[in-house]
Amino acid sequence: MRILGIDPGFERLGIAILEKNKNDKKERVLFSECFKTSAKLEFSERLHLIGMEVKRVIKKYKPEVLSVETLFLNTNHKTVMRVAEARGVAIYEATRAGLKIFEASPPQIKIATTGYGRASKEEIIKMVKILVEIDNSKTRQKNGQESDDELDAVAIALTAFAHLRG
Repeated sequence: MRILGIDPGFERLGIAILEKNKNDKKERVLFSECFKTSAKLEFSERLHLIGMEVKRVIKKYKPEVLSVETLFLNTNHKTVMRVAEARGVAIYEATRAGLKIFEASPPQIKIATTGYGRASKEEIIKMVKILVEIDNSKTRQKNGQESDDELDAVAIALTAFAHLRG
């Protein structure tokens, strides 16, 4: 099974494709990136670019499921609304391609990756690197290291694997 994990954002969108076959011991990262859009662009153009990238990744890797993080409200409502719109574009493209949609809350992601619903960002990143096989030639790293957004997308996809198994 292949799962597309998305860590939603309009400036930075974490994207990861994970695969696990029956004989695999661990999920494997086939692709990951932190897709960035420029603040100099109109917001509508940024959404368009996000949609095009999600569509490209779906077409190339043919996942069966989109796993996306649900949003939590914070004090900056404008940012939350814009992230929600970027999230909506990803869900739209996945639905158009016939993917099943799985949504996970931040506590669900923390429990699935670390076993603790209040885990820190550092604990999640540490566990993600233990839980999956990451072929560094398949990631779009900067300076030899994955971005937090990429690793968040991997954690989101891992959460879908954990829930879909049960």
